[in-house]
Amino acid sequence: MIRKKEDMELQHVCNAGNVKGEIVKRHFLYPDETFGKTTMCATIELPHGSTIAEHHHTCDAELYYLLDGEAVVTDNDDTHILHPGDIVFTGGGNRHSISNQSGKMVRFLAIILK
Repeated sequence: MIRKKEDMELQHVCNAGNVKGEIVKRHFLYPDETFGKTTMCATIELPHGSTIAEHHHTCDAELYYLLDGEAVVTDNDDTHILHPGDIVFTGGGNRHSISNQSGKMVRFLAIILK
């Protein structure tokens, strides 16, 4: 399967759920296309001042792979600054958050695995 960028669904989320501020998700695969192995495959743009608040992953796992910018990430009780090429993986009841406190756009790959 091939899907061009212009054919991918864009989803704008503003101050909803665990999103504080605004994010833009570009969905590149859907659960049925991954044989039910994922619930989300997207790139996420996180503008300055926006946050995906702390949340748990008990029955699934999520990875963030930073593509652009500088993000502040919590991994349980530890806080780290991620740069392009860095990854955080959360599952097994652990929790994480990501925020953009820099002046540049943060863009990352987000995949939720079942």
